This record gives sequence, structure tokens and C-alpha cells, in this order.
Amino acid sequence: MPENSHRFFRNTACAYFPCHEVDDETQFNCLFCFCPLYWLEDCDGTPAFRGGVKDCTGCTLPHAPQGYDTVLARLRREFARRAGRPDDET
Repeated sequence: MPENSHRFFRNTACAYFPCHEVDDETQFNCLFCFCPLYWLEDCDGTPAFRGGVKDCTGCTLPHAPQGYDTVLARLRREFARRAGRPDDET
């Protein structure tokens, strides 16, 4: 098994694969099928707000090959902020 294989997963058997328009399906990461950053208004992604509802249809932030690292880094920053700690103390 390749090193860091837990960071990238493709579910080509999914009826919705890929759930966003992309140029290269081989680089589409399904690990975060539902984005754990959805609850953050400022999630670092590119969502739209339609009638007060967050629409992530145009965002592929968690689905990029490096999505695992990007999502975890953003969550660490948010948890540190809420705990009143600098980013480097997470």
C-alpha cells in the first residue's frame, strides 16, 4: 500500500462520481464526501450563499489531491482560534 494512502480515496463506483465538474477525474479525492469545513462560514473554499444557504457546488477544495492536508490544516487553525491558542500550538 502506498505511503500516505489514507489521504486520498476515489470512489468511482459512486453514482455521483465525480460530484463536481473537474478536468481530471483521476485526481478527484472522495475522502471528504461531505466537507468537514461546511460549518465554517469562512472555510477557505469557494462556496456561494443562495438564500442564506451555503452552496458548495462550485468548490472542489476538499476534493483536490491534497484535500486531506488542506482540510486538516484549516480545522487545526479553527480549533486553535477557538481555544485561544496560536496556530503553532495545535
